[in-house]
Amino acid sequence: MPSGIVNSVQSKAQEVAKEDYDRARVLINDAAKSRSYLYPIKGIFYFATHRALWKPLLSKLGPTVALSVGVVTSMFFLTYLPQLAVLVFVNGPLAVLTTVLLILNESSVIINIVSKNFMLQDALLDTFDGTLLARDAADIVSEGRQLKSGGDPIQRLGKILKSPFGRFSPKALVRYVMYLPLNFIPVVGTVVFILFQGRSRGNGVHDRYFQLKRWPSSKRSKWLSDHTGPYAAFGTVATLLEMVPLASVLFSFTNTVGAALWAADIEKENEMAKGTAPSLRKAAEKAE
Repeated sequence: MPSGIVNSVQSKAQEVAKEDYDRARVLINDAAKSRSYLYPIKGIFYFATHRALWKPLLSKLGPTVALSVGVVTSMFFLTYLPQLAVLVFVNGPLAVLTTVLLILNESSVIINIVSKNFMLQDALLDTFDGTLLARDAADIVSEGRQLKSGGDPIQRLGKILKSPFGRFSPKALVRYVMYLPLNFIPVVGTVVFILFQGRSRGNGVHDRYFQLKRWPSSKRSKWLSDHTGPYAAFGTVATLLEMVPLASVLFSFTNTVGAALWAADIEKENEMAKGTAPSLRKAAEKAE
């Protein structure tokens, strides 16, 4: 191959690598500034200290724990050795660890698909809306359901007018299977696979908030595109938490609380921006 072509290919490869690096750096900076990665952790502490928010989880605890135990146990019993036999060729001794991580991720996906589509939809919705009420965001919640007077945040929740939690998307399943072979790359591949899952997970955490705000799909897409880093960071931490055996369902609820806390903070920032704008205009008029 002529040296000119080789140099051209190398130059193009370096250009693409630099673009990807710059983009990744921007996304990481955006995520760090937003501190969105902290909200799943905040959700844990907020959930633990607000007993009223436990009610939706407790009402579904028995069936979901049984589901989690059954799925994780079955996956390790049926798939650990076959997947280990494949991964050991590419990961070597690390295959023992990467196979465990892969099975935990697979189990988490199965549990989430079954539980969120057939068992937990209304409970997670109540948790999100109840958290918003606890954060004095009743005006937003009233756009999506009737509210009662008195009682704790969960007791105030009335009839659901609109439910945003759709069935599991076939596209999401296809994307999961498509990225699954990344686990054949030692360590790095598993990390990248989890990051991809986190980005996909993050894109859906504010579906309820967007619906309550009555945002059209175009505005939602624009918002998510402008905040890719923060949502990917939230989704990655949430994904890691939901990979914990047996506790994945609990973390589904705490992650929902974290998403609602984030939405409440976004709403407060918007209200502050709206409130300061008139003041700035008046100051400008006086200066004139």
